[in-house]
Amino acid sequence: MLRFDFEKPVVEIEEKIKKLEAISVDPEQKNIQLNILKKDLLDTQKRIFSNLTGWQKVQISRHPNRPYTIDYIHSIFDSFIELHGDRKAGDDPAIIGGFARFNKESVMVIGHQKGRSVKENQTRNFGMASPEGYRKANRLMKLAEKYNKAIITFIDTPGALPSIDAEARGIGEAIGSNIQLMLRINVPVISIIIGEGAAAGALGIAVSDKLLMLDNTWLAVISPEFCSSILWRTHNHVEQAAEQMKLTPEHLCKAKIIDGIIHEPLGGAHADFSSTFQNVKKAIDKNLKLLWQLSPSDRIFARENKFNNLGVFLEKNLL
Repeated sequence: MLRFDFEKPVVEIEEKIKKLEAISVDPEQKNIQLNILKKDLLDTQKRIFSNLTGWQKVQISRHPNRPYTIDYIHSIFDSFIELHGDRKAGDDPAIIGGFARFNKESVMVIGHQKGRSVKENQTRNFGMASPEGYRKANRLMKLAEKYNKAIITFIDTPGALPSIDAEARGIGEAIGSNIQLMLRINVPVISIIIGEGAAAGALGIAVSDKLLMLDNTWLAVISPEFCSSILWRTHNHVEQAAEQMKLTPEHLCKAKIIDGIIHEPLGGAHADFSSTFQNVKKAIDKNLKLLWQLSPSDRIFARENKFNNLGVFLEKNLL
């Protein structure tokens, strides 16, 4: 498994544990030493993962072993039926969606999907959706509204597909249409950022009643690499850029840009799929019950009011 530089102290203790387990010594003394090392390992993990920088969280969000949308769908939902195509031009594998059952309730699930291999990533454009992907999402959301089904979206993208063909086929219009639809749709919408949340590529399926983020994820109008290249003319300042951008869940929750944080197990979502799925399922269940208690008009009013207030500053009377 890929380990990051900041995890070096954890790796060193894990290696000591493996070596101790492999040698033959007095069982009683061996257990005492193992317990000491395991406690040290736990304390070290807690210390490291409770003090992660913005750039370190960006790194974890991109870990190749993190669960992707399809993993959440198969673990949290039942009877998933994937629907394809935008009924205009084609199907985009970078966005998947369809009807599924959540706690015996029928819902619409939509999300970005990256690939596990180079070939699959090429097929899915590394999770960067094309106009067809956003139009497919638009079609599925309208279908959910027609049958009064809640919408759950999973966001994990480095951005919308940055190609001349995508621009020619109207990717800006496709994302804009989704934003307009999601602001006024009359069914509950919950969005969860499970990895990267970059720019309009994320926003195209993230305008929701409840926008939640996993601990080790990020959301911003641009990646730290691009921010560094613009401000410092080099990628060498990504750590400083990530800190200045305030892109972590803690910063965004404090700024009231997101509505909550879903905790990941120690070591990140990739270290314990099962616990991650349980935490996400609990968050969806809790928020879905609250949203269904509101009338469609109240949900729409609260949703529009939330997004209209983003970035609003109240000036204090200095006289």
